Amino acid sequence: MSERFPSSAMAAIAPLTMTTLAVAMFAAAPLGFNGYGLTLLDYIAIYGLVALGLVLMTGAGGIISFGQAAFLGIGAYATAWWTTTMAGSPFVGLAIGLVASGATAAVLGAATLRLSGHFLPLSTIAWGIAIDYLFGNSEALGSHNGIAAIPPLGLGPVSLISAKAFYYFAWPILGVAMLLLSNLLDSRQGRAIRALRGGDALVESLGIDPFRVRLAAFVIAALLAALAGWLYAHFQRVVSATAFDLEAGIEFLLMALIGGASHVAGAVAGAGIVTLLKEGMQAFLPLLTSNSTQLEAVVLGALFILILQKARFGVVPFILRAVPRRRAVAAFKDVAPLSRRPPRQKGTPLLLIQGVTKRFGGLVAVNEVGFAVSAGEIVGLIGPNGAGKTTLFNLVTGLASPDKGRIAFLGEDVSRLSAHALARRGLARTFQHVKLRPSMTLLDNVALGAYARTRTGFLRGALRLDRAEEYAVEAEAARELARVGLGAKWQERAGTLPLGEQRLLEVARALAADPALVILDEPAAGLRRLEKQALANLIRALRGEGVTVMLVEHDMDFVMNLVDRVVVMDFGVKIAEGSPREVSADSRVREAYLGAEAA
Repeated sequence: MSERFPSSAMAAIAPLTMTTLAVAMFAAAPLGFNGYGLTLLDYIAIYGLVALGLVLMTGAGGIISFGQAAFLGIGAYATAWWTTTMAGSPFVGLAIGLVASGATAAVLGAATLRLSGHFLPLSTIAWGIAIDYLFGNSEALGSHNGIAAIPPLGLGPVSLISAKAFYYFAWPILGVAMLLLSNLLDSRQGRAIRALRGGDALVESLGIDPFRVRLAAFVIAALLAALAGWLYAHFQRVVSATAFDLEAGIEFLLMALIGGASHVAGAVAGAGIVTLLKEGMQAFLPLLTSNSTQLEAVVLGALFILILQKARFGVVPFILRAVPRRRAVAAFKDVAPLSRRPPRQKGTPLLLIQGVTKRFGGLVAVNEVGFAVSAGEIVGLIGPNGAGKTTLFNLVTGLASPDKGRIAFLGEDVSRLSAHALARRGLARTFQHVKLRPSMTLLDNVALGAYARTRTGFLRGALRLDRAEEYAVEAEAARELARVGLGAKWQERAGTLPLGEQRLLEVARALAADPALVILDEPAAGLRRLEKQALANLIRALRGEGVTVMLVEHDMDFVMNLVDRVVVMDFGVKIAEGSPREVSADSRVREAYLGAEAA
């Protein structure tokens, strides 16, 4: 695609103009600042790297962490120990810090990232305090005195001991990190990270392993903090545990949130605001009170509350609301399409359910249910409330495992497979309660569906070596949007659509996976008559194109006028199966729905 609506509103301004302006400001900054001002700018670059990791982890992935200061400390202590005790090269110290931080993050992430709710942030507080305690009580690291006399960085004969020389080293590193992170967020893995916000059910249905993606984001954020720690140690030339305590971790999270955790530029803006504000308070507050340290926390807290009131998503998004946006033109590159699954001959068995039972304590939600779905047909699963349809649906899609029986998909027993493993095998689904990512564009929402059909990893995405694949994904997403009648709205945010179009968007996302079987969970729920007719026409058209559909639905008229075959459940048991005409005439079905057998 030649022009693309970007994931960040920052890119709505002409990129060339923004780049030129940024380079000019960077080059001119030393001309307008003295040594003290440049020192502050250097610290902003260092703290901006830490906040950048939180933009990825918290802003994009929804992982709240108060422990980033610990990884800053690992990077700082690693190079400080190596260059002072071992008299080694600072660049080897950087490698040691990155390895140590990455390994620590992998272990901590494996232990804590499966936690949900408030337990995850609490765990980051716990291990953040533990690591800081380790710094302050390890004799090899100087205990509470820390490590001093750390050598400055040098590039050949050039020493980076002055604030000006360090400025021209640290800020380009931050700029490159921002560019790489921006590339990553606009890639296959970046979409997966952004999809984490809002729960794992949708993510797994797309073939994404949420734990693996969450862990990768966690480790990358730790590596950015370690890089910042390396710069910090060689710029300040002394490290001690007090710089990496819980208070510092809270401040880094505050930087990301104040600047705008949803934007790469928010990391730098937040680091600048908090750093300059703290410096100003440290100079001014002692004139007012002897308890200036405590008052600093009060002022920072008040600032945070004010920003939540006036600019809830941060300063950068607040400012960007006033920036006019270009309206992108739908111009998609003519690229080789994504590979497709071999077509299944009509009548070939796709899904086989044999004697499946699921119990919840003493309740038997599904009891010895069995039926099959073949290629090229539309099968409806119906029944009154409490019939067990949703439970069976969860068993088929991998959200739960049966206590007894067997589920086979494409000839393979999948009874114990996870939802994301099933999705990778060709099972796509929609949800009873629409699950979209409302802040993402329609194109990005549908592109998520093609995740399992693509292979680009984090590094290739960050280096922007994924363009051919990305163009193919975007073209595929555009085709599926046009297929469901939403092609003209590709750059709109999903959250702005009415319910009927949101359900169509879910169908388009499912189709982008090139599935062998599409399972629709109450697709007509909440739709008006004309919207139901449009949905029914779409499903018939899909069958004509060889797509196999299974749907769970309460609307009898919708189902009976659409499907080829109906399976009826009541109280966890299958009571009927056959054509719509046969099922409509079945006395057990009429009794289940009407409460008494019709004459």
